[in-house]
Amino acid sequence: MTRPPLPLFRLFTSHLVPHRLSGPPRQKSLDRSLSYSTVVESAKNNGCLKGIRVLDLSRILAAPFCTQILADYGADVIKVEQPGTGDDTRHWKVHGEDQKWNKTEGPMSVYFTAVNRNKRSITLNLKKKEAKAVLFDLAKTSDVFIENFVPGKADELGIGYDSISKLNPRIVYASISGYGSTGPYATRAGYDAIAAAEGGLMHISGEKTGKPVRPGVGMMDMTTGLYTHGAILAALRARDQTGRGQRIDASLLESTLSILINIGVNWLNLGLEGQRYGSAHPSIAPYDTYETKNGYFAMGANNDRQFKVLCERFGCTELLKDERFATNPSRVQNRETIDGIMNDFCKQRTMEELMQILKGSGLAHGPVNSIERAFEHPQAGPRQMVQSTSCDAFENGEIRMIGPPVKFSENRSEIRARAPFLGEHTDEVLHEIGISDKRIEDLRAIEAI
Repeated sequence: MTRPPLPLFRLFTSHLVPHRLSGPPRQKSLDRSLSYSTVVESAKNNGCLKGIRVLDLSRILAAPFCTQILADYGADVIKVEQPGTGDDTRHWKVHGEDQKWNKTEGPMSVYFTAVNRNKRSITLNLKKKEAKAVLFDLAKTSDVFIENFVPGKADELGIGYDSISKLNPRIVYASISGYGSTGPYATRAGYDAIAAAEGGLMHISGEKTGKPVRPGVGMMDMTTGLYTHGAILAALRARDQTGRGQRIDASLLESTLSILINIGVNWLNLGLEGQRYGSAHPSIAPYDTYETKNGYFAMGANNDRQFKVLCERFGCTELLKDERFATNPSRVQNRETIDGIMNDFCKQRTMEELMQILKGSGLAHGPVNSIERAFEHPQAGPRQMVQSTSCDAFENGEIRMIGPPVKFSENRSEIRARAPFLGEHTDEVLHEIGISDKRIEDLRAIEAI
């Protein structure tokens, strides 16, 4: 489906001040100048992490998602990219997207904007000793260093934890990989789908009679990013007490194993192998998605009291006298029968009718929304979950983004700037650490930046 017309989203964002960012003019290089710049660290930044500098050498999804959270919370995230190409996701465009971008600004995609807002981008060719010298100077004044190389590669480049912590003993150095820095798979590249497969998540995802499936988004990448952002904050708190930073070692596989939760401990303690239940719950019935006249509807009764309420609302109280449905364990045992009854009821009604029937019931229920309908949810606007920021390089001059999901009472978690263009802030950041225009020109001439 084509994207909704702009006025629809302005319904969600009309109460917001447009993010027309301003600030000191960008220092222009001899061979690269952009028509405008974004300033991340500005007077508008009231985030909890204002004053924390993050040196981000990561790419793709897991670690960039982590650093975007830190940036949303106010950290100054400096994204270090390879000259000319940058982060792989700059080139990940869906069909028809390419013509919407002004190509003179360098590689950029909607995907990249989803996990790199509020950051500054510099380019360093780390195969050049001059570029590494710049990186070392930046590390001396940074609080966090994050990378997602295959374990061993950062050490090979001379930018591993041992090297960086010698320059700055207070730095928190975070590594994200597929399998962690130790063990027989340590040097194997990691991928979201493979972690979901090897970590057992795919085994329990999908319809009971169908094949294993991966979640519709990069769940393991983002889960690892969430874990890592929390670990970084914990390490910064520990530094407040000890005066020293430390290394954080996170992996996609370990994150996958950790979120198996009840399914995992059922195997570890009871020897019960996990199964695929589609949208159903292995321990609760009824709890599933049911077909309606105009889509699918998710609902469940978590306990016997809620099942009684469900039967009363659906006008089928005779089910309460049926021994097969008397308790949750008995309903689980007769899952197919009770689900069939629920499905027959729902098929005769629309999602809107079911929402009205269950309104105020306290039961878990809601329509299975398309992405379009999800952003039209009554809560999306008031909670500022769709926001726009100016971007002259994109069609219509702005990019719409998913807003930060966590709100603070005293500080702000906000979108202050669009995702940066490749190397957009190289001169700006290098000036901040005392590098002159002449030296920048020399570094560019030898392709170190």
